[in-house]
Amino acid sequence: MTVTKKIGRPKNFDRDDALMKAIGVFWKQGYEGASMKLLTDSMGINSPSLYAEFGDKHGLYLEAINSYATNDACTPLVALETTPAIRQAVRAFFEAVIDYSTHHPSGAKGCFLVSCVATSAGHVDGTAEMLRDAITSTDKRIKARFDKEVGLRTLPQDFPSADRAKLMFDLRQGMVFRARAGFWEADLADDIEKYVNSVLAKSES
Repeated sequence: MTVTKKIGRPKNFDRDDALMKAIGVFWKQGYEGASMKLLTDSMGINSPSLYAEFGDKHGLYLEAINSYATNDACTPLVALETTPAIRQAVRAFFEAVIDYSTHHPSGAKGCFLVSCVATSAGHVDGTAEMLRDAITSTDKRIKARFDKEVGLRTLPQDFPSADRAKLMFDLRQGMVFRARAGFWEADLADDIEKYVNSVLAKSES
């Protein structure tokens, strides 16, 4: 009797690790430039295993975006939400942005969403929606932290939480863009105090 071996995920397959490595390839090469060979070589799996686990390259790309948005990109938000004092929390947010923009395990600089996903949003199905969701979710979480501080009266009652949340996100984007361009970590850190002051400045009456 002939036994046909089923092709599936390899032994000891670490899905999160494989996605992290795929992110690194997409990040450096772009969606179009990330060949199946580059992806499978980096992930340590063969093509049948990739198709069995993720469907195809497009499916892997969407999974990579989701993994990054719910893990790496959330690190600054977690710092903002868990640091007790609001000024130190905003500072911790920007410090975390610099850290993941300059020390990602893949070796890539900047932000995957900015460097790769934003450029593919117009022509790779599903990416524009995921990018909008990531931005909207970030805005909401930052605003919620500010609203909490307004409730505690550690921020003024007229503090413009929604506007400052968007400002904070936009400042973050500038930092990761500079990191992508190769600015030194120390240069980025020099701007943190200025950004904290801008975010927490009293609103004009």
